[in-house]
Amino acid sequence: MSTQHFSISQLANEFNVTTRTIRFYEAEGLLLPRRQGQTRVYTNRERVRLKLILRGKRLGLSLREIREVLQIYDLEKDEVKQLHAFVEKIRNRRAILEQQQHDIEILLSELDKVEKQCLTALANNPHLAAE
Repeated sequence: MSTQHFSISQLANEFNVTTRTIRFYEAEGLLLPRRQGQTRVYTNRERVRLKLILRGKRLGLSLREIREVLQIYDLEKDEVKQLHAFVEKIRNRRAILEQQQHDIEILLSELDKVEKQCLTALANNPHLAAE
């Protein structure tokens, strides 16, 4: 079975990212392409890793969390364990976002209340409204 190889430009085009982005993930140790002279050579394994990295970023995972997912991908050949770990990361991210959403709703309510108080004060005191 022959292994498919990709250039950095091919991966950048496929995933609509810059080559600089891919090099950043390399510098972070998330991608480990082989080298042929000065040329980076990516296998399908690196392509899948890039896909996982970008999916993790879209979901709002940190690089640390993405690294953990990739370690499971590297160490576990059991896809079920990989999926369970990813589901856990997704649930954690969802809980954080739900808490942020709740905090934003409270803040918006407070802003509405203060704005109404200010508008009422202006309406009840024509001298303040003129300034």
